[in-house]
Amino acid sequence: MHNYFFHDVDLRPVGEKVYVQSEHGEPVPMRRIRLTDTPACFGGAKNPDFYLSDVTGPYGETDAPESIELPKRDRPEPGTGTQLARARRGEVTPEMSFVATRENANIEGFRASLEACGNDKLANRLRPILDRLIPWTGELVRQKIADRTAVIPASFCHPELEPTVIGRHFTTKVNANFGTSSSSKDWREEGRKLQEALARGADTVMDLSTGKSIIETREMILRASPVPVGTVPLYETLERAGGDPLDMNWEIFRETMEDQAKAGVDYMTIHAGLLMPHVELTRGRLTGIVSRGGGMMARWMRSYKRENFLYEHFDEILDIAEHYDITLSLGDGLRSGSIYDGNDAAQFAELKTLGELNRRAGARNVQVMIEGPGHIPMPGVELNRVKEADLCDDAPFYTLGPLVTDIGAGYDHITAAIGGAMIGAAGTAMLCYVTPKEHLGLPNSKDVREGMVAFKLAAHAADVARGVPGAIIRDHLMSHARFEFRWADQFALALDPARAREFHDETLPGAAAQKAHFCSMCGPKFCPMKLAHDLFDDED
Repeated sequence: MHNYFFHDVDLRPVGEKVYVQSEHGEPVPMRRIRLTDTPACFGGAKNPDFYLSDVTGPYGETDAPESIELPKRDRPEPGTGTQLARARRGEVTPEMSFVATRENANIEGFRASLEACGNDKLANRLRPILDRLIPWTGELVRQKIADRTAVIPASFCHPELEPTVIGRHFTTKVNANFGTSSSSKDWREEGRKLQEALARGADTVMDLSTGKSIIETREMILRASPVPVGTVPLYETLERAGGDPLDMNWEIFRETMEDQAKAGVDYMTIHAGLLMPHVELTRGRLTGIVSRGGGMMARWMRSYKRENFLYEHFDEILDIAEHYDITLSLGDGLRSGSIYDGNDAAQFAELKTLGELNRRAGARNVQVMIEGPGHIPMPGVELNRVKEADLCDDAPFYTLGPLVTDIGAGYDHITAAIGGAMIGAAGTAMLCYVTPKEHLGLPNSKDVREGMVAFKLAAHAADVARGVPGAIIRDHLMSHARFEFRWADQFALALDPARAREFHDETLPGAAAQKAHFCSMCGPKFCPMKLAHDLFDDED
């Protein structure tokens, strides 16, 4: 057994790790943020402990990462019933109760801490929100899995996994992509990116490796990842075929998919919805086909004048997926690569076929996500979610961005996060992050950090917009800390605490500055929040 560790990555998030027991008695990791007391000049009240979901595994708890080996959970034997099959039988699996506890983020612990601290001013503001909350239970999760509006990607062969639920009724999830290429073969560098993504809250990761180090990279990521791992088997199929798409065939793909399933991959992008008539619809596009998998299959079909072998052998794909409980992420090989091509006939024709494949998968108890667009102008963003819900029976939607403009080179994590927040607010279940290097090159660890924070912000904004229970509490706590100049709490509640602290200390360094009732933007005389405290003092 190999230990994968990377000394130069800051893996320790703020707060302390605590565990909350699921209904099945499993420990579910959380992070407890101990908020500081309100300064005496503002009333001197105590403030509650707040809890966040934690996906870092053991990485955030040690200064000796070389000693890390991820704990293993008991997993069912392959062929013993997928999460969907068991949900339809009325069974609440350990994975369902685990994700229910994770989604609740110990809100009851927060409520108890809030009442115990005696801060009536804060409690009166938050009680109406807390009183409306209906906590998730394993049974409620089971119902969403059974009606196929949510999935739990949890391969029988991934014992290191801590389960995650993906669906529009739950918090919006964020996936991080990385992987080796022909120009970057060091799979250890991808380990650094993995741990950076986990430190920033990645809910799933995808290994999109191409080139010669595919197997080593995937094995490292699987053994080092406590979150679900996805792949695109067509990439390894191409490598096994010698690098020429025309040498790919069903037999090589089947062998590749089976090997990846045995290794423990939790979900796989399958480009089975791209058909020969759809390729013709791209003839008038500005940017053609921009999906790597879509481009491979389009070239194969055009050259041989034969239908997509993944479509023709979809029942055999379902055999593998059902046996190992692989969630299929039905790929959008014709996603738009420019806003000119957004929402065109080719994109929606493929989406209709994905709906057909989704229904075939459901008949076999195979879990499915539907992948969505790339570049879409803002007025067309929500339409994608509406059409996906209609054509694909409200299966969990998983989108790349979408990017709402084409001119963001170097800043496409921003153009994509704008679209991600919009489509997330419309009910998209998971956002695939985009880094500043999109369209320009392979991202490094810093780019992973930037992309993850941008998309966690987009996901949280979407949760607030659609009223995900309790999501807005973190915002209210941040505003409360901001108004009371509790700088340490502002850092702790931020999505990137280290960045927030760094920016504050750049101009006002030192411990004394963290007790100051102003920042360097306005200074001590012109801070409006400081002045606001004095407005009604004579009425108190």
